[in-house]
Amino acid sequence: MTDPAETADAPAATAGAPTSAAPTATEDDHYGEISVELTGEHGEVLVVSGENIPRVTLTRAPGAGIDDHIAIGTRVPDHLTLTVDGRDATIRPAKGRLSRRSYRVDVTYAGTSYRLVPDSIPSSRLTRDGKRIGDFSSDGDRRVVAEWRAEAAGAAIEPLDAAIGYALAAAFGTGGQPMWMMAVDVVSEALP
Repeated sequence: MTDPAETADAPAATAGAPTSAAPTATEDDHYGEISVELTGEHGEVLVVSGENIPRVTLTRAPGAGIDDHIAIGTRVPDHLTLTVDGRDATIRPAKGRLSRRSYRVDVTYAGTSYRLVPDSIPSSRLTRDGKRIGDFSSDGDRRVVAEWRAEAAGAAIEPLDAAIGYALAAAFGTGGQPMWMMAVDVVSEALP
């Protein structure tokens, strides 16, 4: 993903960070304008909303360490709360280490399972109950681009799909280098 290495959720120097940034808006092919907003003294609340989708709120726990490579600040599941229109969902980001798969983020809500996992350098795929329904790109700046693939999965895109996909892509970024490229980077940095 856009966060190349996890820094063990160590606090970052964001004490002077603004309490709110202007929301970013994206025009989605299926659901119109979708807004992504990161608020709070240290960016601890990410809200995705739109006229045609449910409101998704991802909140980092007070006092949790902040990793400045991650928009929401952490990949520790116990430090994150996800709600959809005020109702709890379960979120489980993986640790984000060497492999692309280690950057996956799983969400379960109302009996439906979602996964956002990198599948190329710039993008990640979103699956719903194991079927690929879209591809997302985001550089960690809250700007998200979605390309829906429901026809290939034989499924319709639902408003919840868009809300969850945009929230995960904005909060955790997308894409990731393959493991062999990371290994080459590590070796080349170790050489004199």
